[in-house]
Amino acid sequence: MVTRYLALLKTASAKPYCGDYNQTETYTPLLTLRQRALYGVGGAVFSVKEAAYSIFVLIFYTQVLGLAGSIAGLVMLLAILWDAVNDPLIGGWSDRFQSRWGRRHPFMLAGAIPMGIGFIGLFYPPAAITEDTWLLAAWLLFWSLWIRTFLSFFSIPHLAMAAELTTDYYERSRLLGARTFFGFICAVALPALALLVLFPTINEIDGRFVAGNYPMYGLWSCLLVWLVAGLAIGGTPRHPGERKVAAKKNASPTTVTALFKDFALILRNLNFRNILFYDAAASASYGILISLNVLAWTYYWELSTTQLSVVLALPSIIGVPLAVWAMGPLGKRWSKHRILQLTIGLMIAVAMSVYLLRWLDWLPANDHPLVFVALLLQMLAWMFLFVIRVICAFSIIADVTDEHELEHGTRQEGGFFAAMGFTTKLAGAAGPLYAGIVLDVINLQEGMLPGAIAQQTLDGLALSLLVGVIPLLLLAWRFTYAISMSPQKLAHIQAQLRAREEQKN
Repeated sequence: MVTRYLALLKTASAKPYCGDYNQTETYTPLLTLRQRALYGVGGAVFSVKEAAYSIFVLIFYTQVLGLAGSIAGLVMLLAILWDAVNDPLIGGWSDRFQSRWGRRHPFMLAGAIPMGIGFIGLFYPPAAITEDTWLLAAWLLFWSLWIRTFLSFFSIPHLAMAAELTTDYYERSRLLGARTFFGFICAVALPALALLVLFPTINEIDGRFVAGNYPMYGLWSCLLVWLVAGLAIGGTPRHPGERKVAAKKNASPTTVTALFKDFALILRNLNFRNILFYDAAASASYGILISLNVLAWTYYWELSTTQLSVVLALPSIIGVPLAVWAMGPLGKRWSKHRILQLTIGLMIAVAMSVYLLRWLDWLPANDHPLVFVALLLQMLAWMFLFVIRVICAFSIIADVTDEHELEHGTRQEGGFFAAMGFTTKLAGAAGPLYAGIVLDVINLQEGMLPGAIAQQTLDGLALSLLVGVIPLLLLAWRFTYAISMSPQKLAHIQAQLRAREEQKN
């Protein structure tokens, strides 16, 4: 599948141009197939964290170790709130940073190694810790803060590179499509493989409820982070067409106050503010869906471990490359913000589909193969649409960095992607927090097994999922109509930037 996708990237690489403002104002080819692929594989670093927290952490700490769902959700929210300080500082710092290894790579290396170690600690709490509720909550908080801090060191500079590697409107979508492809494949392939190998059902005991299975998953996560981060760091250029930053900014010291002033400056861009509001709502809906989906598949739909691994993996294996390919023809027909509008509208219908079919009594009992097929098709459609929305949103941000440069004379790619990364992570925390509260409200307690749950509890789980997801998607849909970045608008912005540089020279 990866080989096929690399071939697809090669076919789709129409105009990979990047302006090197440090040396010349001519736009020269920069990106090769190898660079796009090695940049893209770095997206898997973020996905290792997403896979852990969306699939395993909540079940491990609540259903296996006995931590209350509301406490687990609150702990993960506190870890996210730390990113309000952490993310803008790292993003602004990497914008101002100068070294012979470039602005981004030193941060990426500093983040990858300790982040991997964090997964070992997260999934291997000592016995003395697990026996005390507050010690267990503190353990979860410590390692969550650790992982998120060093994830920011890697992922924010990595995202910022996308705006530097190319200035082409369509090529940015292809480049971020590569990142999204590898990220989503990792996000589903890692847990799907783990469900089959590390968490199998043995003697009618579901492996997800066996504490001894989790330390090996932590080790797998650690090694994968080191592998993909190493490929991304070693395979991307150290100075990817970095543009000149205003002389005034170069001369100013890199203080905490200066970094937060940089962060405040990017929020003056109207397009960017609307993207933030849109993404906060869309990401929160995704966090809730993925957190409760695992519980719904386990208890409401009674999927086996094998079926669960297929529902996690197959839609991404098919839907992600299909979405990346579809961005080509869709991009020729509509601008990125129009694609967002269509995508979010369809996601609302897809999220509701299988539950409406169940409540209308149009689906058979859970043990019927048609139920599994319906869930598989729903996830395929959802994944296809979700990947398109992610590519469009991040690609628009890369374009907005040019708009910001025209307005303020500074390059702040790291700041823009830090702000986007923070709102995405903050909104994503809504998933575990909401799911933890739902567990307590519907009385889904530690040790409960599929097939032995009261119907009232199951209905509460399904209803809670839709109540959490649909209103947020509607809000995100509203903000897509306030975003505007067409190919013509970007070309006009970049022409003005080139004219300005020519006047300076």
